[in-house]
Amino acid sequence: WSMKVTRIDHVAVAVPDLEEARRTFALLGLAGPEPELVASQQTLAALLPVGDGNVELIAPAGNEGPRRFLERRGPGLHHLGLEVDDLEAALAELQAGGVRLIDEEPRPGARGHDVAFLHPQSTGGVLIELVQK
Repeated sequence: WSMKVTRIDHVAVAVPDLEEARRTFALLGLAGPEPELVASQQTLAALLPVGDGNVELIAPAGNEGPRRFLERRGPGLHHLGLEVDDLEAALAELQAGGVRLIDEEPRPGARGHDVAFLHPQSTGGVLIELVQK
């Protein structure tokens, strides 16, 4: 494999009330900038830096994404964000290897990064987001 994962970019936690979750995580010493609307995913995202990565609190900002997750499973771990050095090449390599992709092409994500999701049926039940700065 030539794909290179460079770091864990973030661990995303789905929450029903973003401000309440931000207050709770602030008690743990985790705080960050104001939440960002990620229009492509109809999500509000609050990134809380931890070392070289982030905890990302996500809440619904429409009828997709975290809303369905929260309805089915309740609050909790939503996905793992892995930074890659070349997102398009990673997607091609993973697809050639039989990994089921949710996104066959990169799309705009939080912080202006390109992102693509891998289907949890191919990744041991964990939704994985690949991120390229």
